[in-house]
Amino acid sequence: MRADARRNRQSVLNAAYESLAAEGLDVPIDEIARRAGVGAGTVYRHFPTKESLIEAVVLDRLHALTDKARSGIDFAEFFTVMVEACRTNRAIADALDRGGYHIPADADGALNAAFADLLHEAQQRGTIRPDVTPDDIQALVIGCAATARHRGSSALVQIVVAGLRDQGLSPART
Repeated sequence: MRADARRNRQSVLNAAYESLAAEGLDVPIDEIARRAGVGAGTVYRHFPTKESLIEAVVLDRLHALTDKARSGIDFAEFFTVMVEACRTNRAIADALDRGGYHIPADADGALNAAFADLLHEAQQRGTIRPDVTPDDIQALVIGCAATARHRGSSALVQIVVAGLRDQGLSPART
């Protein structure tokens, strides 16, 4: 790839990252092209579909989050990282909320598996309620992120994390 083509591709990715983070998955390609300082044709030359552009941006973020989950981080700390990622990046929140929309199953599955492993480890240590499921956690992450975006504060995260802690009070799930 020529140097100018590499620069254009990187400009498109940077503009897409910022646009998708701010506005979510519905941002138009023309707007991403405008912000990148290129024409829509240049965007399509590098990314034949909007989905392929979204995938490139979202995959990069998901891989980074998966690596973070596998870095030895504590469950509660990672829950906070996930909420913050979804709060500051609407594309991540939209992708997770839509059940993997525009995310290859292996990338979405890797993040979900890494988060589920953290949850299971915390439950085995007795620090997180045993009746909490990965689906519960995904819903809580999305809800906390939406609330944080609306309120401009992530204070709710600490309340939710405190509620997830196992204090010997959790009922058996039926």
